[in-house]
Amino acid sequence: MKNHEISFLFSLSLFLTIPLPLLLAIWLDNPRLQGELLNKIMLPSDNAIALESLQADLVELINQLPNLKHGKWIQRALAVLVRLAGEEIDRLDWKILSAALQDMERGFKIFYPYRHVRKVTIFGSARISPDTLEYRMAVDFARYVTQHGFMVMTGAGGGIMQAGNEGAGAEKSFGLNIALPYEQGANPFIAGDPKLIDFKYFFTRKLFMLRESDAIALFPGGFGTQDEALECLTLCQTGRYGPVPMILIDRPGGSYWQDWDAYIRQHLVEPGLVSPEDPCLYRITDNLDVAYETIDRFYQVYHSTRYVSDKFVIRLKQELSDADVEQLNADFSDILVKGRIEKTQALPEEVGDETEALPRLVLYFNQRDFGRLYQMIAAINQLGTPSPTVEHPERK
Repeated sequence: MKNHEISFLFSLSLFLTIPLPLLLAIWLDNPRLQGELLNKIMLPSDNAIALESLQADLVELINQLPNLKHGKWIQRALAVLVRLAGEEIDRLDWKILSAALQDMERGFKIFYPYRHVRKVTIFGSARISPDTLEYRMAVDFARYVTQHGFMVMTGAGGGIMQAGNEGAGAEKSFGLNIALPYEQGANPFIAGDPKLIDFKYFFTRKLFMLRESDAIALFPGGFGTQDEALECLTLCQTGRYGPVPMILIDRPGGSYWQDWDAYIRQHLVEPGLVSPEDPCLYRITDNLDVAYETIDRFYQVYHSTRYVSDKFVIRLKQELSDADVEQLNADFSDILVKGRIEKTQALPEEVGDETEALPRLVLYFNQRDFGRLYQMIAAINQLGTPSPTVEHPERK
């Protein structure tokens, strides 16, 4: 008998409170029992080893927290898990939580090296065949935006998603795949690429499709495309996403998005269910040149936004003149809670931010009229005069 077997039997005798000589006799005389005991007992032993390793990792992590760059947020995440572990929740709840965290782990790791590159998400039907005009337009659209420095994200499936990856090429593509019983396998233009991410849940997949995206392009599609269009609008309208350009693209002469827009205006705008300016959150076109221009112009002077306490900060690629700011105050004072739109450099809370050098506008935005905010961003882009020294729009 080997030493590791003796050690195992000694531990087992203590665990089962069986004298070691008796257990040894049973072990040597019954090979079948050996297999059953190993199958049943070794797994907890492996789990114990894994638990010990996890315990050591947690102790080391907690000791390092004061010195970690994002220690405050790591501590908060750990605290949530500890609190939840003390609650009565189902096994299924833990499975959902762990799978969602694994989805996000994969997404964060893959996108991190590309965090400074602007990206365009392309939505549309998985059932559109490659011989259709919509498919060819999606290919051309993806090729154009990647030639101008952007990267493309799709759901990694067929149809419009495949067209997006085909036009962009694997090097400039991401595929955010999800397993469905039918029609959803990774298309050949992104399959096998390290930027193909497999998600278990739709909600984590959509989180990354929007969180990482700086523009949304929607081609005709089914329930999924409608869901994506309306959720994007909901998040833009409530300020949870964006501001970003959102373009609804149809085939020349097509009425898919025009009919959709007519429904929005008749059944949502006219009864007052949404604001009259909310259709400014999107643009409909059947001309790819208009789609290109919409994205390029959106980032002509405008860069990005953030809140600093109750102040809304608009980062710009170049400083506006005093006269330009006066014009903005005259045209958009209705979206202010108080005060005026003013020029500023980085606020004290933004020191050390990667955008610290950019000029800014600061205002007390009412956080309600996002359609009007999009109109103001369009006005800002018309007021500014881009110069050759200004960074390309794809640079975050």
